[in-house]
Amino acid sequence: MSDQAHAPTARRKPPPAGEEEAGEVLKLGEFEDVDTLTLSEASLVINALMAKRRKDRKDRNETDALNKTLDYLDAFTRFKRKENVEAVERLLSTRKELTKFERAQIGSLCCDSVDECKTLIPSLADKIDDDDLKELLDEIAKLQS
Repeated sequence: MSDQAHAPTARRKPPPAGEEEAGEVLKLGEFEDVDTLTLSEASLVINALMAKRRKDRKDRNETDALNKTLDYLDAFTRFKRKENVEAVERLLSTRKELTKFERAQIGSLCCDSVDECKTLIPSLADKIDDDDLKELLDEIAKLQS
């Protein structure tokens, strides 16, 4: 056995192709133009599907993952009434300067301030004026009650 020190055999693993990032510049890869749902919209869709399955007696596919997803959505959904979910979607859809992803993030996070919103969604920094964002956040907040 040799006493020589050997160079490490492991190389640094290159990042996977198409790595997504939601930083100051959105890099969504294959998800770039995909319709994005807020948590409230996702909750409505999944609960409607589950209700239909139960009605049709096809509920045997309820997995642990699905039940955990429903629990998560129930805990973090900001809008419970269908009318309010639809109103938020209409309000957000008027902001064409924002990507679908950004609109969904705004509708899911329901930030209290412009600073909080731009910190959590850094890609908004140069896309929307602070006064316009404040107005949008205020309108969304009205729909939460």
